[in-house]
Amino acid sequence: MIPSSAQILSEPSNLPVLRLKRGEDRRIVAGHMWVFSNEVDTASTPLTAFTTGALVQMQSHRGQFLGYAYVNPHALICARIVGRDIAHPVDRALISQRLEVAIALRKRLTRDPYYRLVFGESDGLPGLVLDRYGDVVVGQIATAGMEVLKADVEAAVRDVLNPRTLVWKNDSGARDLEHLPQAVEAAFGDVPDEIEVYESGLRFMAPLRSGQKTGWFYDQTANRQRLVRYMWPGMRVLDICSYVGAWAVTALKNGAASVRCVDSSQAALQAATRNAQANGVSIETTHDDAFDALKAMQERERFDVVIVDPPAFIKRKKDVPQGQAAYRKLNQLALGLMEGDGLLVSCSCSYHMSADDLVGAIQSAARHSGRFVQILEAGGQSPDHPVHPAVPETRYLKAFFCRVTRE
Repeated sequence: MIPSSAQILSEPSNLPVLRLKRGEDRRIVAGHMWVFSNEVDTASTPLTAFTTGALVQMQSHRGQFLGYAYVNPHALICARIVGRDIAHPVDRALISQRLEVAIALRKRLTRDPYYRLVFGESDGLPGLVLDRYGDVVVGQIATAGMEVLKADVEAAVRDVLNPRTLVWKNDSGARDLEHLPQAVEAAFGDVPDEIEVYESGLRFMAPLRSGQKTGWFYDQTANRQRLVRYMWPGMRVLDICSYVGAWAVTALKNGAASVRCVDSSQAALQAATRNAQANGVSIETTHDDAFDALKAMQERERFDVVIVDPPAFIKRKKDVPQGQAAYRKLNQLALGLMEGDGLLVSCSCSYHMSADDLVGAIQSAARHSGRFVQILEAGGQSPDHPVHPAVPETRYLKAFFCRVTRE
């Protein structure tokens, strides 16, 4: 049973100390927010003495205050820094202040209340994601420490934003690593079956309870806007791993003559079809595994634009070789469907797949396909997913817009 933050924290001065080994404070002082279990001085502050989710004072081996953090003694990342001002411990007021700062950024980016509201470490709230869909907020908690702060987050969302509904979509595998149960539930309001999204003047509906992530992928918004400049009338477009059709509808509303969506989820394709119709266009769909579908198309189909936006093939560092091979193969199959002078949009949301590695996969695929590739533009995650300069793990999305011709 994970205690509440009120049970753990009564007075800031009463917070227990978690001390680091000699020399292990350099990353934290430089701004990183994660502490690994092998960096802790367990002789003076044994991890086993801490309750899961407990708030602590982080100290260097010399006793220097490094910040307030929460602890999970059972995880490899055993502590995450939440605040560095000794006068402001972690409480509801701090969370509200972080939300206000986060909202101020998003309001500069768009007038419409549809965006990622909180992006974990980059917004000073590690382990927390909040996406805003008008008067519905959908959140995900990935760590035991943030789970302890859940009631404070809910109260802060009410105080700062006062939405009609706050839904916790805590069904990701990341919770398994922190020994947290998976559940989808409403903190207040109800859990809608679908959420409404407005993006670049287009209207979409996406599944919530059964959908991916929080229902939508705001991280690709800026890249879908980039696609528009490369569209011209009459183009044939293939959208691989299309989900509910955001790329597809964007292409069709900006000149594409036809779009085929490929996805392994029939429910996602049905949603994509409805989204196309709601925006006055129509799509073709193929319900199949991406690799199998592309192999089947090699002899009979050709496209002017191919969009490759798969789920993460590399979730752990040990999966890198296999994942790199998967990206290379998928891009090779995509290039085999292109003729003449076309456009490949190749994406990876795997943190462990670097931008250079994705470029290498694209080039290797081009050589094996007899194609010549020119990279026109590189995109990343949308600005409502800001990158923390001291936490490289917050930069994860890569998108390359590539001209493709015959050699």
